[in-house]
Amino acid sequence: MRISGIDHVVLKVADLDRSITFYCGVLGCTLDWRRDDIGLAHLRVGTAFIDLLASAPLPPNSLPNMDHLCLTVPDFDAEQVRQHLLGHGVAVEPPAKRYGASGWGLSLYLTDPDGNGLELRG
Repeated sequence: MRISGIDHVVLKVADLDRSITFYCGVLGCTLDWRRDDIGLAHLRVGTAFIDLLASAPLPPNSLPNMDHLCLTVPDFDAEQVRQHLLGHGVAVEPPAKRYGASGWGLSLYLTDPDGNGLELRG
C-alpha cells in the first residue's frame, strides 16, 4: 500500500455559516455541497476538500486536535496575501521561511474563526 495524496480533512466548527464565509469569502475556497441534514459543508480546494462539520465549540483552554493545516496558494506573494487577510480583519503573522512537502518557502500563519491553525504557502 502507498498513500498518494489527501482527499479531504474535516474541521469541527461552531458556526457553519461563519466558517463558510471565512473559507470561501476570505481564502477563496468554493462550496461544492452543503448538507444541512448533518451539518456538513464540502469546500473544494484544488483536487481536495476541506469539510466543515458543525460542532459544539471547544471548551476554553482546551487543546485542539490539530496544530495546523497547510494550504498552497498559486502565484503566492506573501505580502499581498498578508494584506488581503488583514483587510478582512484576520490576524496573521509575518511571513517566514518554512519547510514543507514542496521544500523551503515563505509562508504565513493564521487561524480560522474557530481557532484552527492554518498555514498559507506558495
